[in-house]
Amino acid sequence: MNNNALSQPERSKRDFLKILFSGGLIALVGSVLYPIFAYLKPPKQSEVEVSSVKVGKLKDIENESGQIIKFGSKPVILIRTTQGDLRAFSATCTHLDCTVQYRKDMGMIWCACHNGKYDLTGRNVSGPPPRPLTEFRVVVQGEDVFVSKTS
Repeated sequence: MNNNALSQPERSKRDFLKILFSGGLIALVGSVLYPIFAYLKPPKQSEVEVSSVKVGKLKDIENESGQIIKFGSKPVILIRTTQGDLRAFSATCTHLDCTVQYRKDMGMIWCACHNGKYDLTGRNVSGPPPRPLTEFRVVVQGEDVFVSKTS
């Protein structure tokens, strides 16, 4: 007897069972994978609105140095020049959002990702960065140093 010789009702029952088991298998895989991916995905957090951050004491910041501080959820680089001036800029490169750093040997702000360079006014001078760094205001009150957004 030939297997292809199944009657039409038997064939439709087999097709129905194939669809039923395939759908059940897809539902089972989805019910296992969805909670795993939902757990691994970080939760959305609302942006914290920060207008000013206390950095520390002026005496603790050395001349010709740079440090990264958190301004809300974003990094800001605070630089103290050789003359003792304090300057603050966004610490994310305007090219691909890498974190920049102060290079004492070059006297510049440097992005390690693609060798982008900024001068100490935040202006892009070399490399692929298309725009200057966003400047922040630095206020010294007594011995305390505060960084705030420029308005």
